[in-house]
Amino acid sequence: MTRDLFPNRQIYQFGYCAVFARGIAPAELLARAGGGALRPVVLTRTQADHIEALGEDIDEDDVPEVDFDQLQDSGVLASDGPVLRAGEHDGWAFVIESEGSYLAADDVVKSVSRETVALSLRDSESGSCWISYAEDGEIISSFDPLFPDSDHGARPEVLEQLTGHVAAINNGDRADAYANAVRAIQRRLQCTVPPEADESRVLMIKIADGYLMNP
Repeated sequence: MTRDLFPNRQIYQFGYCAVFARGIAPAELLARAGGGALRPVVLTRTQADHIEALGEDIDEDDVPEVDFDQLQDSGVLASDGPVLRAGEHDGWAFVIESEGSYLAADDVVKSVSRETVALSLRDSESGSCWISYAEDGEIISSFDPLFPDSDHGARPEVLEQLTGHVAAINNGDRADAYANAVRAIQRRLQCTVPPEADESRVLMIKIADGYLMNP
């Protein structure tokens, strides 16, 4: 993945899941993806990575610039589970999960897309990739970029008409199938996000036992 696209492997070297939704706030996106009862905290990506690396051994002296009581109350310290960070840019909210696969679940994508549209991108450490596009709770297109003609969505022609992603894949090298598809889709949907939008302070939650709910 080239640096002109977000997210990419230069930032998330062990893979990621990302979901973009048009016209909703980051807090609403997190509520749809993870449950409305969770209480987000606001952290930079560096702070979030530092907290995750320390785990349950963390104490107040490790994060002097962060309200430690708020961290404890939010649940981001106490249990294992997917960490989701959500921000917004140019009319789209985005939520990022480093390494895991929670956000890639069909139920999450459907929930996020209620009364709007959503794009889901998964780039795993193993090299497998997946792209889904949903409208108002229905998965329209869902495919492995290496096999774009084997689409599991309800109406895959809709995304092709909107973005031309299949042509972008077929006109490039097979090794670049994912990058070419993502570039075509993000640019035509206009959900391009600069990496700086993720580096700044954005909302973060941790979903206890989330991987058991969405294996």
